[in-house]
Amino acid sequence: MKVLISGAGIAGLALAHRLGTLGHDVVVLEQAAAPRTSGYMIDFFGPGYDAAERMGVLPRLLELGYRVREAAYVDARGRRVAGLSFDRFARAVDGRLVSVMRPDVERAFREDLPAAVTLRFGARVVGVEDGAAGVDVRLADGSTVSGDLLVGADGVHSAVRRLVFGDGHVRYLGFHTAAFTFDDPSVHALVDGRFCVTDTVGRQVGFYGLRDGRVAAFTVHRTPSPDLPASARAAVLEAYGSLGWVVPRALARCPEDIYYDQVAQVELPRWSSGRVVLVGDACGAVSLLAGQGASLGIGGAYVLAEHVDDLSAYERAWRPVVAEKQQVARSGARWFLPASPWRLRARRVAVRLSNLPGVDRVVAAGLVGKPVRLGR
Repeated sequence: MKVLISGAGIAGLALAHRLGTLGHDVVVLEQAAAPRTSGYMIDFFGPGYDAAERMGVLPRLLELGYRVREAAYVDARGRRVAGLSFDRFARAVDGRLVSVMRPDVERAFREDLPAAVTLRFGARVVGVEDGAAGVDVRLADGSTVSGDLLVGADGVHSAVRRLVFGDGHVRYLGFHTAAFTFDDPSVHALVDGRFCVTDTVGRQVGFYGLRDGRVAAFTVHRTPSPDLPASARAAVLEAYGSLGWVVPRALARCPEDIYYDQVAQVELPRWSSGRVVLVGDACGAVSLLAGQGASLGIGGAYVLAEHVDDLSAYERAWRPVVAEKQQVARSGARWFLPASPWRLRARRVAVRLSNLPGVDRVVAAGLVGKPVRLGR
């Protein structure tokens, strides 16, 4: 089978890897001119971890990843007010956890693609014609690529979803997020080995040190409008400019070209139509509030590859998993980024309690929902 995949992100590359290994002819169409280098660090565990292990990519992910000691909440002077031990969280998921930068997850799969996979950058999908004999994909340069199946793995703002399933399937959750890296040896020394987050209401900035000496920054703030700003950097400076600790130093080094997006989920009544199917964030974005987007993208790609001849079976198997994680994310939004001082204080108490023996597994279950393991 010749499979066309729109999107060379995590889900698209994982699907291409698995389909290529199974003997399918795969063409990946990515609108960007080159692999992305921006993005935030993720805690990688769950079904994606299982899938990566089966596909032989896990050793490379562990090599590229980090073993973070804790997630520490700090006040305006940098003093630790609460912290969550990563060792305890790792034990709650049987030690199958690694922290890794999103671009490095893509890199690991991209480096290991089978020969049957063709990866094309600068290939933006602008039209889809689904017929009885196959599916034709029209690109922005005027060319057409044909195949037996088209997979939209092009994220929350999926062009394939819009072209085939229409608009209106994005649920905005009330947050904007950004990520960037910068050089500052003094900040790196403060945060190296930890994920440090400002203990603040309505907005927060997180930092972690990378092995090359850079510092990775992650931001999220509440805002009623889903509309993205004309200048991402200006929006970040405005939203976080009054915070203390090392935030001013980070903002002074914030580059113009950064990752910036709304925090949203994707919900639609069906994931396939004819010879077109969706995977990953394109059909079931859970948002960063669930903390498992990459894992679910890889897990979903693996399940789709196993059911590429029966798309309804893929959806029956994977939709309940995605729906449950989406609900967990919506329920936990008020604790992920507290909107009031009393909720902030309540989160501190919950984080401190989470370090007690036995409580860690209860807290982990509340944060990530039901454990998911891929079937054999």
